[in-house]
This record gives sequence, structure tokens and C-alpha cells, in this order.
Amino acid sequence: MIFNYNKQSNNIVVLTMDMEEKSVNLMNEIFFDALNKNIIKLEKEPDLVGIILTSAKKTFLAGADLDIFYKQNDPNDCLEFIENGKKIMRRLELIGKPIVAAVNGTALGGGMELALCCHRRIVIDSPNSKFGFPEVNFGLLPGGGGITRLSRLIGIEKALPFLMEGKQVSAKDAVDAGLMDELAISFEEMIDIAEKWILNNQGFQQPWDRKNFTIPGGDAYNSKNAGLLAISPAILVKKTKGNFPAPEAILSTIAEGSLVDFDTASKIESRFFVQLATGKISKNMINAFWFQLNKINSGVSRPNNIPKIDTQKVGILGSGLMGHGIAYVSAMSGMDVVMTDVSQENADKGMSKIKEILFLALKRGLIEEDKMEEVLARIQPTSNYSDLKDCDLIIEAVFEDRDLKSKVTSLAEKELSENGIFASNTSTIPITELSRKSSFPERFIGIHFFSPVQKMRLVEIIKGEKTNSETLAKAFDYVLKIKKIPIVVNDGIGFYTTRVFERYTCEGMALLAEGNLASTIESAGQKAGFPVGPLAVIDEISIDLAAHIRDELRKSLDNEKQELANGPWDSVIDFMTQEANRKGRADGKGFYNYPSDGRKYLWPELEQYYPPSVNQLDQAEMIDRFLFLQAIEAVKCLEEGVLTSVPDANIGSIFGWGFPAFKGGVLQFINDYGLKSFKRRANELEKKYGHRFACPQTIDRMIINHKVFIS
Repeated sequence: MIFNYNKQSNNIVVLTMDMEEKSVNLMNEIFFDALNKNIIKLEKEPDLVGIILTSAKKTFLAGADLDIFYKQNDPNDCLEFIENGKKIMRRLELIGKPIVAAVNGTALGGGMELALCCHRRIVIDSPNSKFGFPEVNFGLLPGGGGITRLSRLIGIEKALPFLMEGKQVSAKDAVDAGLMDELAISFEEMIDIAEKWILNNQGFQQPWDRKNFTIPGGDAYNSKNAGLLAISPAILVKKTKGNFPAPEAILSTIAEGSLVDFDTASKIESRFFVQLATGKISKNMINAFWFQLNKINSGVSRPNNIPKIDTQKVGILGSGLMGHGIAYVSAMSGMDVVMTDVSQENADKGMSKIKEILFLALKRGLIEEDKMEEVLARIQPTSNYSDLKDCDLIIEAVFEDRDLKSKVTSLAEKELSENGIFASNTSTIPITELSRKSSFPERFIGIHFFSPVQKMRLVEIIKGEKTNSETLAKAFDYVLKIKKIPIVVNDGIGFYTTRVFERYTCEGMALLAEGNLASTIESAGQKAGFPVGPLAVIDEISIDLAAHIRDELRKSLDNEKQELANGPWDSVIDFMTQEANRKGRADGKGFYNYPSDGRKYLWPELEQYYPPSVNQLDQAEMIDRFLFLQAIEAVKCLEEGVLTSVPDANIGSIFGWGFPAFKGGVLQFINDYGLKSFKRRANELEKKYGHRFACPQTIDRMIINHKVFIS
């Protein structure tokens, strides 16, 4: 059963969506076929007064089944599917009787599009419900009439953030924005309001179906809209570097569609949708942000024979940049937190930083004052390790120094609860090596956060040689509880994220050492799709810290009787830290200058020490070097068993260090490029720039066996 058809005594039909064997209602061929059959039945009702469309699920309608569009390669087939669905929804909209969407929960994408087909939208005021159009985040646009209807309902200017940014809002905000019409406090009240509206609005038509309809705020020729639409493409290109076609397609759909009638605008919307849905970028993004991300969050890397473990009390060693951030996200998620430092003064400074984060969130309306007080009450700043007593998870977040980490581990783990686990927030030092100082290495694990903790969504969990399954399960469940994305990797030098990400920053410094202009290098990094250029990144990390991490890696490799390969970046790191005394943003100067009263800018004297070469590389070559080197290193991580899954590799690269999302992640980049073409290009780069670009043997085997990197 897809719909429950219930004709009431007042001749109002309540049509309830309830897809069997699915936790949510989804738009697919079966859904549209069932909807069409019910519309035919409704059209034959001789005394029909109106229709209420609602859901038996916790959500109204989750949206379209993305698997359909992921598999679409033929533009004609895709167009036929989208147009057939739209015809059915249009038929419902024009049925001639008042239709109310009784929205009992979240409606996103296709769910919002179906709600907009209805003449009135009543929504239950639930804090957990969300409303909006997330399609742009998957490289698509709302192709089921969402653009055409929303822009006609609330106007072009108000519609833009929902359509181009994927903005999602609460029930109350949805009413304020015009997406919904009225709030209800319960399902019963919602149905009651819907019935009364139907009885009082016989003969109702959608605004765009009325004679002399005009779009609120005007069409694309309106002076205000014309100005907005004129500057938007330039703003978009600056933001996306031309790598994301969906926002541009949405803008064109809105502009062109506003100048024609509803049905023509709908066809324009379909045309742009098909272009996106059958292209590579949307498939890369759907694969990453839907299939692979859901697979990770569902626990594909978690031991499946262990019940869920709920962490209640967390200890944090260190209240600095990482420590106070970890304390904040833990307390926000309902856990009691003990945050320690070498002195009460230092711990209190960390607490002050947490208060700053909370006050900013309060100022922006992201939290209520009582929530802020509740979070602060959960955190105990202290210099006394005995306060860690009975913590079921302790995370050390001290400076990246193995001796210091060993010292605090020995002191703190004495206070762990009987089944508690100990975690290190190290970004480079092998977990197995650190666990040797632990009294129970089987309960020792790496939980690697990214800075700033409160904003970065990824957490890398690292298993040591002796880490047991219960410890991994508990760490995984903790990361989910703080609403982060957990990827699981095995131990190794630099683990996965640090090891691969440093290929980006190192290659940026290599390009500088070769005589390429710093401004061109930075621009190439952003054009490739990274949030910032490689030199700006290492300034943020700290060039001095990069030097320290390199030295720590050398120590770890010495222990394994290996050597760290030198590269042209080493001389740049040494010059900046030892001779120029420019150590990064925290120091106030690095590859960039950081004036207190203005924006950062590249250090003008950089060209004196790294004179521009006569033969400057073009940006396409630089981009290939950035992307290929990271992809090659990721494949090596897979070969060595550091990585155990393709989703962890792709999602880790996107959310960990900002690998271009439109490529679908670091391994999907190879699939997208084509394995044979990737190998040829890697061979070319190796001949030009050295062995670091050598194509891994795994690629050869995959080519022979006609394989690609799949989940």
C-alpha cells in the first residue's frame, strides 16, 4: 500500500501516504503510479468537497529516490520520468477542489514540491522538522516543480536562498518565509484546521492559475530582480570557481521561467534538471553525500556484534584550541565534561573560549539562553586529575609531542571507569606507539578531530594494533553522539587524513620552490576546488607545527627503520621557520601578512627568496599535481590497509580537508577521470616531477580486471 484513501462523512477525502517496507515515503515510479490511480479515483467522486494529503510516517515525504537519478544516463529517459511525475502532480493541482497538505513532519526536496502542489499547507510545530530544497547539495535542482512554484509563491529574491544554497528551516520559520501557511500543535488540530479551510475555500485556485497573476516582487525584468540576477553569476563564479553547475542552472531556471507561463516554465525547469542529472558532477555528489555518507553513518565500519554504547562522562586533557573545542561539542551533546590543564588558570581560559563560542551562537539565534547555561553547567574546568574519576572516555588533546602525551596518559587513565576507554587526538603519532605507555592498550584508540572542532564535521578514528572491538564501537558511538561523521582507519604513519592532505600543502611549497608565483599557486588550489590555497592552509596549520610534525614523523619512521623522503618543500619549511622566522598565522606572519586592521595578503618579499621562473606552469598543470598526488597517496593507504573502505576515503577527504566535493572524493576522482587515463597522466607527471607521482600497482590490477573504486 502506498496511499490510504479515506472518504469522511463531510465528503473530504484524507489521502495518507504510507509506503510499506520503507521507513519514509519516497517519490519513485511506484509512488507516482499510486498517486495517479488515486487522482483518477478522486476525479470520479461525485460529491467531493476537498482533499487532505498527509502521511502516516514520522516525516511527510523525504523526497525523490536519488537512486533513480543516479542511474539515469540517457537524457530522453530522464526527461520522460521527470515530466511524467510533474504531469501527475499538475493533474492533482488542477483537480478543481481545495487541497490541503497536512504536513506532519520533515518535507525536503520532492516532499516540499508535493506540498507546493497543494493549495494550502498546514504544518505541525515540531522542533525536529525541517523544510527546504537540498537538491543543490547533490549537484541537482528541484526538478519536480519546486523552482517554478516557489518563485511564484514567495518571489524570486526570497526563493533564491532556499534553491541556490539548500537552506533548510524549522516549521515556524517555514511559515514566516511563506513555504508553509499555518502552524498546528498536534495532528488532530492540523486536520481540523485543514477541514475548516477546505469548507471555506471552495473553488480555490493556485495563485499562478488565476487570471492576471504576477510574481510577488516581479519577474526577471523587474529592476530590483534584474540587478540581483545580473550580479549573481559573477558572485557564483567567484564562490564556485565554475566547478558547480547546479547553482548556475537554478539561476537560469528562475530567470527564464519568470518570463513565461507556468507550464512553459515547468518545461524549462525539466530541461535544466536533465542536464544536471545525467552529468558526472551530480553522480559524484549523490554517491558521496547520499550513498557513501549514509553508509558511514549507519555503521558500516563499526563492529556489528556489539550493542550501542552511550558515553555519559568525558574527560579532556588540555583546554587549548582542540581541547576546549572537544569539550564544547561533548557538552552540547548532553555529556558531562571534565576539562583539565596544567593549571586552573589555563583551564579557566579554555572555559572562556567555550563561553565565547556559546555567546556567538546565542547572538546568532542558534541556541537559547537556557541551553547555553545548561551546556556551561556540564563542563568542569580543573587542574586536578582526580576530578576525572569515573570518566568512561578520556581524550588527550595536548601538544603533538609523544613524551608529553605519554606522561598525561599515565596520569589520567588511572581515573577511568572500569569499562572506560582512552583516546588520543594526535594527528600524526602512531596510536600503537602511544598505547605502549598505556596500562590497557586494548582500550586505547585514536580519535582525531579537525580544527575548529565545533565547525568541522569529520572525526578520524584510528585503531591501534591491540585496540579491541568494544573500544572501537564505543569511540564510533561517541562520534555519532556529538553529531560528527566517523571514518575508521588502521594505524600508520600520519594515518589517512594527515598523510594525504599534506600532499596538497607540500606540493604547493614544491611549486613555490620551482619558481612559480605564489598568487598563481593559491589561485590554482582554489580553482581546483579546495577552500583555500595550499600556502594559506599551511599558514593556518602553522609552518612551525608542520616542521614539528615532520620531525615527529621522522622519529616514528626511525623506529620502524625507515626514512622520510625529502622533497623540495623541506627547504621551504626550513627557510620560513629558521631563516625568515615566519611561522604562520598564529605567529602573525607566514606566507601571508596578517594586518590587525585588514585582510591578509601574500608576503611581498616572498619573490625575493623564490624568484619567479621564466617558464611559469599553467594552472591546469598545477591542479593536476594537487589532485593526482593526493589520489595516489590515498591508493597507497588502501594498499597498505590503512584505509579499509572506499566511503571512508571519499568522505574523509571531502569533510576532512576540503577535497573538491564535485569530484566525489579522492578515490572517486580516479573513477571520474578514468583509470586508464589516470595511469597515463600519472606516468607523464612522474617523468616531469619525480617518483612521487608513480602510479600504484593497484591501478594496473584494476584496469586489467575492469574494476573501479566502489563501496
